[in-house]
Amino acid sequence: MADIPFDKRDGFIWFNGELLPWADAKVHVLTHGLHYASCVFEGCRMYGGEIFKLREHSERLIKSAEILGFKIPYSVEEIDQACIDAVRAQKLTDGYVRPVAWRGSEMMGVSAQKNRINFAVAAWEWPSYFDPEQRKKGIRLDIAQYKRPSPETAPSMAKAAGLYMICTISKHAAENKGYADALMYDYRGYVAEATGANIFFIKDGVIHTPKPDCFLDGITRQTVIGLAKDRGYEVIERHIKPEELSDFSECFITGTAAEVTPVGEIGPHKFTPGEITHNLHEDYIAAVHAHQAKAKAVNG
Repeated sequence: MADIPFDKRDGFIWFNGELLPWADAKVHVLTHGLHYASCVFEGCRMYGGEIFKLREHSERLIKSAEILGFKIPYSVEEIDQACIDAVRAQKLTDGYVRPVAWRGSEMMGVSAQKNRINFAVAAWEWPSYFDPEQRKKGIRLDIAQYKRPSPETAPSMAKAAGLYMICTISKHAAENKGYADALMYDYRGYVAEATGANIFFIKDGVIHTPKPDCFLDGITRQTVIGLAKDRGYEVIERHIKPEELSDFSECFITGTAAEVTPVGEIGPHKFTPGEITHNLHEDYIAAVHAHQAKAKAVNG
């Protein structure tokens, strides 16, 4: 399945209020979202038949659209249900869910007030985001050329398609050099995040993580911070300078796709996955399955 192009797969996609055959879920080449990046999206994971933190993802999707100046024509509850309908139509138990909203093709130009706001949900099987052998010893990160932009330059608090252009460039450059991903600094030169995941560091038993003031405060990030505090770990959110990287003993990244993934190397800096990283990985896996059990109990 992994080798099949996404436009050639089978099943159904929830598209503007109905389940369409997968191959029929199409947009026109002059869609505004393609040319001008007027598109927002979410990424959710499904465990054991339940979508983890679905409500939080749906709420963030609506907020992202508002930041980009458009309104998704569905409520949070309707978006939740569309996601559920999509995974049921695909007969998935474990997988990835992609809700997406974008401006259509009624107007072509920077101005697009009259364009229809489209909304779709696709779902598919998706195994580990990184190679399992790399995860065991910690993935290797390059240092990206591009930096996360200032909130005065781009809508950095939205999960918007256009903000990922520099992420794709940076991840490709890293992979071409044999790395799994890249660490991005922010516009001030502070450590920010990986191309699609937040980052954490450990020193003397204390967890340090960049302050998300110009990039997404990820839902997985928030979950892991809560799990760390439940264990009694101290978590400090602050600006981290690149020259501090050599002072940390452990490092890991978090995200819906990445989950909790240990990092063994960032450029010249080395880390050893240790007890805290292991504990939080195990706690996160337990949390997603506990969420699954609770949701099933509530739903009868």
